[in-house]
Parts: sequence; C-alpha cells; structure tokens
Amino acid sequence: MKPIQTDRRQLLRLAAATATTLWLPRSAWSRAPALAQDPFALGVASGAPAPDGVVLWTRLVFPEPLAREVTVRWEVAHDEAFTRIARSGVAQAVPALGHAVHAEVQGLESDRWYFYRFWAGEAGSPVGRTRTAPAHGAEVARLRVGYASCQRWEHGYYAAWRHLRADAPDLVVFLGDYIYEYPGAQNAVRSVKGGWVLTLDDYRDRYALHRSDADLRAMHAACPWLLTWDDHEVQNDYAALHEGTGVPVVGTVADFAARRAAAYQAWYEHMPVRASVLTRGLSGLAQGAEMRVHQQWAWGRLATLHLLDGRQYRDRQPCLKDGKPGGTLVDPAQCAEWADTRRTYLGAAQEQWLDQALARSAGRWNVIGQQTLFGTRDARPGPGQRLWNDGWDGYAGARRRLTDALQKHRVSNPVFLGGDVHENWVGHVKADYADADSVTLGVEFCGTSISSRASATAVERTPERLAENPHFVFGDAQYRGYGLADFTPQGLQTTLRAVEDVTRADSAAFTLAAFEVREGRARIERR
Repeated sequence: MKPIQTDRRQLLRLAAATATTLWLPRSAWSRAPALAQDPFALGVASGAPAPDGVVLWTRLVFPEPLAREVTVRWEVAHDEAFTRIARSGVAQAVPALGHAVHAEVQGLESDRWYFYRFWAGEAGSPVGRTRTAPAHGAEVARLRVGYASCQRWEHGYYAAWRHLRADAPDLVVFLGDYIYEYPGAQNAVRSVKGGWVLTLDDYRDRYALHRSDADLRAMHAACPWLLTWDDHEVQNDYAALHEGTGVPVVGTVADFAARRAAAYQAWYEHMPVRASVLTRGLSGLAQGAEMRVHQQWAWGRLATLHLLDGRQYRDRQPCLKDGKPGGTLVDPAQCAEWADTRRTYLGAAQEQWLDQALARSAGRWNVIGQQTLFGTRDARPGPGQRLWNDGWDGYAGARRRLTDALQKHRVSNPVFLGGDVHENWVGHVKADYADADSVTLGVEFCGTSISSRASATAVERTPERLAENPHFVFGDAQYRGYGLADFTPQGLQTTLRAVEDVTRADSAAFTLAAFEVREGRARIERR
C-alpha cells in the first residue's frame, strides 16, 4: 500500500493553516501562474453553516501531478453578479492535502443567502450559492432539509440530485456511502475508472469520478451540506479498526489502519467540512487516523441537528458468521454476545457527548442524523427473530442508552434520519422495541439510496416485514431517491421523492409518499 503522504501532526497543521483565510481588498490579491486547463473540474461546495459564516470548498485538479502549493482567491457576494462583495480572501491549496481548499469564512450576516466563487490565476470556478444559519435563539419560521445517502456509481445515474436541487432545500444532510470502494457490479449502468480502492490516490480518484457527475456538482453548489460517513468511504462493514469485507485478494491490505487513514484523509479533502474535524481530541484508538465527524448544529430555536458517526468508534459486530468479518443476519437467542449491553455503536466518548448535546439542546425539533435504520427490523416472520448485526439491532444496549437519554432529558420532538439500507422505512421510535406498548418517543425516516440497489428479495419481502415490525408504518424497496423534510414551529412534513428509472440520467421523479408529524405529538400521519 502507498503510505500516507504526511504524518498526522503535520496534516493537522496544514489543515488548520489552509482553513485560515485572510481578508483582502481585490487590489491586494496575489496572482498564481496561468494554468493550462480548468483546475475547478470537481466543482465547488459549501457546508458547516454557522450564524456568521460557512466553509467554502473546492479542490484543484491538474493534468499532471503538481508538487507545489497554489494560491486560491475566493469571493463571497450578496448578488450573483458579484457587484456587492461581502467578504474576500486567499487560501493555500497544498499538495499534501490534494490541493483541496477549505476556506472558513467569517463575518457574514446570519440567516441569509450568498454567492461565492474561487480564482486560481486567471481561472475562475463555477458560482456556488450558500447560506448562513439563523442567529442562536432566533425564532425561525421554516427549515427545509434534503436527506440522502448511498450513491454507487455503477448502479445508476444521479437524477435524484437534479430533482432535489429543484426542491430548493436550505440544507442537504448526507448520511453516508458517498463513494463505494469496490468495482464489479453486475449489470452495471456505468463503469468505474480503476478497480479496487486501497491507497490515498485510489480514494482521491474515486471521489473525483463521483464529482464528475454534473447533477451531483450542481447540488453541491446549490446550498450548504452537512455530512457524515458510513462504511463504503473506507471498506464494507468495517468497525473501528476491524476490517470489513471486500478485498481483491486476501492479504492485499497488510495494514488496515493505514488504509483507513488514507480513506479518512481523502474524505476530508473532498467534503465541505471544517479543519476542526481533524482531531485526536477523543482518545481511545491505539493507532490510525481520527476524524471528529459527529457535530451539533443549531438552526435558531426551530431545530437542532445532531450528526453522528456510527463507524469509527463502534465495537465489532456480534456473532460473525463463521468468524469472518461483515454484516449478517443473526438469531439473538443463539448469540451470547448479543446480550452484552456494554457493547457500543458510537463509542463511549461519543455517547457521552450525545447525552450532553441532547441535554442542552434548545431546538423545538431535535434531528438525529445517523447512518442506518434505528428501529428493530425482524426479518423472521412469526416466533423468533433474525436481526442484522451491523446496524443498531446488533447494538441494542447502545440503542437503549440513547432512547433512555431521550426520556431523561425530555428531548423535544426527536426525529431520526437514516440511510444505508437502500429502502425507505418510516416508523415510530419506541422506548423498548421488545414491548409494542412501550411509550413512543419520536419518529424515524430512514431513506432509500440515490442510486444503490436494494437486495434482490427486498421488494417482495416488504409487506411481511411491515407486519412483523408494527412500529414501522411504511416501507418501500423498489425506488431510489431522497427525502425532503420541512420543519415549522407547528409540525414536520416529510416527502419521499423517487426517480422513475435510475438507469436514465434524464429520469423524471414523483412523490412516493408523504407524512406529517405535529409538534409535541410523536405520531406519524399519512398525507
């Protein structure tokens, strides 16, 4: 495996330095040498919106590797014509970080839209549109969130992003599996460039492939994003520093920690996140990279968003099939490890952070964005159970600690958003999933994929799974798409949008189902 290009301490210094931007009048901008081709082919993006600023992202690409840093200028304006500049400055795109730019802009007005762009020499980027969050404690009338996950390149086109862009969300919340680390899909709609993703350069190339999709680039440029990851950003079904499944040849990856470090660095290089995600502030890993992905974001008094990381700190899945890594269906009655309530999905430090974050939240709605299905989904009809060990079902003690925290802190209007399963599941969050009569604490909207296929039997088995798991009120495995969640002080309206044909780049979209949750009532009503 190709070693990571810089040591961890140096990486932290570089990220902090390149995120610090200098405000300059236009006349004082330094100029980079002219570049032979468009260096902004991967587009622009923004994220991490605060009341006074955002992160602006781009990554320069060159026809041949460039070993020197490049000065990149940026502008933020009140208007698309850039006649009224709000802020401007410069940032350095350094080779050790793949010439990525994370400009952390401050000094903006709260709760308003802006336009932004970059310059490298005489080359200009596409224009992006972003917005700041409302002021802390502000009364807010509305928040529109688009949520999505799982966009395997080979399985289809990204028409869903074009339709979400037309729906004009304030935020996109992406819940994991931005890339897939392996090739070889059967009946592939489009092929990947390169094969297995193992090294830093491999991961960079796979992200660049995804960003070559015009609909994805346009969605990134349309509004700010909040992001977490799942497994395919590194390796299928990995757990902390335990390998998952999927390598071209057994023994190909001699050092999984190094592979994970490369994957984490590439994720940082391609996401509009703050340099503060590069931290070792949460101890407990003996080796390897660490990223502080879990965060809390306030949207005035209307909503608080808690974004979780269910991969980096988890215990290994219980009762591995034949001792081999990877997720599988398990009969809990035949698995002694399953009953160990000490096992953790988030890690002890993140669990403690989330407990404190829920306790101090002032949001009317508390949105918990995490990777997968939260509620129990029993795959065995009738007596007994078969549960998936890679999801929350495999970490029932950790799930119970979270639902206990919701009750202890009397958290207002909990709403769980998830992905991973490539199916839409809508249901009620229960205090005790083993007791159908236990109190309902909140609601759950686990979304389908942008393009990744569901399992071959998922569609036909959906009715029996709904019957077996009555806390769910809706399920669908047939369609790909996204979710649209509209929050107001009075209620939440969630719309499930589906593309008609994921194998067509120009596919139309339609509303698959729509639901309403009234403020103060943890009950889903079909619209």
